[in-house]
Amino acid sequence: MLVGYARTSTTHQNAGLDEQIERLHKEGCEKIFFEQVSSVYQRDELQKAIDFVRSGDVFIVTKIDRLARTVSNLLEITKTLENKNVQLKILDFGLDTHTATGKMMLQVIGAVAEFEREMMLERQRFGIAKAKSEGKFKGRILSEGKHKKLENEIKAYNPDSQDSLSIKEIASFCEVSVPTVYKKIRELAPEKLQKKTKKDVIIEKPSTNKPSNDNSGNNNSGNNNSG
Repeated sequence: MLVGYARTSTTHQNAGLDEQIERLHKEGCEKIFFEQVSSVYQRDELQKAIDFVRSGDVFIVTKIDRLARTVSNLLEITKTLENKNVQLKILDFGLDTHTATGKMMLQVIGAVAEFEREMMLERQRFGIAKAKSEGKFKGRILSEGKHKKLENEIKAYNPDSQDSLSIKEIASFCEVSVPTVYKKIRELAPEKLQKKTKKDVIIEKPSTNKPSNDNSGNNNSGNNNSG
C-alpha cells in the first residue's frame, strides 16, 4: 500500500499543502495523512502515519523537509520504518530505500552526520582546552547535539519569511533559553537581528494606572457631601 504524508508549517500555506497532496495522489497514494503545524511542535498526523503503515507498504513524502527537520531526525524516522519493513520514498530528493542507490544515499547521509558529530566534538574539546589555558572557561556549555541543532536553526532562521520559526520557537525546539539563541545569532549571523519575524514582536498591553490619592480623596469628599 502506498501511504503519503504532507505538511506545511502554517495554516496560511494552503496552496503548498494542496500541491503536496496532489503530487501524492498522482504518485498513487491510497491514503494520505496531512497537517499544518511547525516541525518544532508535535506532529500528530506524522505519528499516525508511521503507526498506520504495515510491512511491505511504501511511505511517500514530496520533500525531505516535510518529513524531517534535521539529519538525525531523518535517520530516526528511517530506522523506525525500516524496523517495520516499510520502504521510504522522498520524491524531490530522489531517495528510495527500496533501491540500492537509495540505501547507499542513506548510508552516506548517516556517515556525514557521524562525521559532523566527530568534528563538532573535536572543536568543542579544542575550544574548552583553549579557554582553560586563557583562563576564560566558564564551566557548563551546550552539548554537542544541542549546539549543532541550534546552529542549524539559526542558519535556517529568516526574519523575512512567515514560514520561519520565531526566536522563541527556536529556543523551545533546541531546549535552550531565548538569551542563548540571541547570543548565538550575534555570533553567527548578527545581521538577522536587525529584523524580527511577526511572531517575535511582542505587543505590550497598556498599563492600567491606579487613580492617584488626590482623585480618590475628592471622590470620597463628594460622597460625604451627598450623604
